[in-house]
Amino acid sequence: MDIIKNIDSGLLTGIITSALFIIILIIVRFAIYRAIAHRNELTVEGRRRWRINVRNGILLLLIVGLVFIWANELTTFALSVVAIAVAFVIATKELILCLSGSILRAGSDMYRVGHRIEITGIRGDVVDYNLLTTTLLEIGPGKNNHQYTGRAIMFPNGILLTNSVVNETYMGEYVVDIVNIPLTLSDDVKKAESILLDAAYAECRQFIEEARSLMQKMEKEEWLDTPSVEPRVTIEYHDAGKINLLLRFPTPVKRKGRIQQAIIRRFIDSFHGTTQQP
Repeated sequence: MDIIKNIDSGLLTGIITSALFIIILIIVRFAIYRAIAHRNELTVEGRRRWRINVRNGILLLLIVGLVFIWANELTTFALSVVAIAVAFVIATKELILCLSGSILRAGSDMYRVGHRIEITGIRGDVVDYNLLTTTLLEIGPGKNNHQYTGRAIMFPNGILLTNSVVNETYMGEYVVDIVNIPLTLSDDVKKAESILLDAAYAECRQFIEEARSLMQKMEKEEWLDTPSVEPRVTIEYHDAGKINLLLRFPTPVKRKGRIQQAIIRRFIDSFHGTTQQP
């Protein structure tokens, strides 16, 4: 009861003080207006200018005075609002993160439906997204496999704020993929390289020109240094006497796995088939 009485007393005091302050300002403004009206030496524009200045000054005094009178109440109210806001943010933290991630995705055009992405070890084709989540059709296992696992993965958009997204289809319909062929120093490296390039051209010849034109178009429109679409082999040498042939080749995004397997099978049939003959 004492608290209620104190609150009522403080509220009543504030109301009375505010009313008196407003009445005083009205009287002051009225007196100044009369004084301006009796200043015959002032022009019409001068009187209007004085009236505007007085009106704005009185309004400013009114705002400052009311803030000063209700300072305690305003502080209490502000603290209550802040407490409510903090509680709301804590309660809806995950939703806010998801919405922020969705805004980031839309603003940066991070990925769209049909893109193949990888994030936090999750890899797949984007089939759906909304304000809160993104759904992928999983591809794997591992980075070198391009087959669907039959599982759908849904992740919250909030992880987009703190994790890197790898977009494998950023270049569009065609990408440059890599096949790694391990060899030893005893193998015929030159023959293996030649067979590997022949296998790549045999599988990629039908769409090399189309891939090249699309890359050139993207290079002009996006000002990007796009990779060459010609199949190339890079040799890596290891101290243990092992050699890796890295084949770079163009491929349609949706056929990466099939083209890769076809190249490897051609290489095995040609290289190992010839090396095993007496």
